[in-house]
Amino acid sequence: MKKVKIIHPHRDPSFVTGAYSDALVVDGLLFVSGQASVDFRESRFVLGSIEEETTRTLDNIKAIVEAAGAGMEDVVKCTVHLADIADFDRYNAVYETYFPGIKPVRTTVQSVLAESLKVEIDCIVKLPG
Repeated sequence: MKKVKIIHPHRDPSFVTGAYSDALVVDGLLFVSGQASVDFRESRFVLGSIEEETTRTLDNIKAIVEAAGAGMEDVVKCTVHLADIADFDRYNAVYETYFPGIKPVRTTVQSVLAESLKVEIDCIVKLPG
């Protein structure tokens, strides 16, 4: 099995967020690690409202997906962790704007998240071609 590592295009090489890859391509699929409200240029977490954190998180996913040669329309599965499930409706209002047309399948759960984050999202993408 061949794996190709995909790095967030704005990641400062000295910014280490854990023992994982941002994303891997395996057999035409892109597996994106859990992303959060991170400013990769400034190497820091950015806390805010659930709407702000969801937007930054999905922008990070979009940057990784596009770096791999795909688009958000190619996302087939998302797993979402919310620090507070009561934020679901507000998070969902932002989330749905990133997926016009057929939405990816999704699991959403409440979880304890690091760094006081409100949302973390990972996804699987079917690469074009």
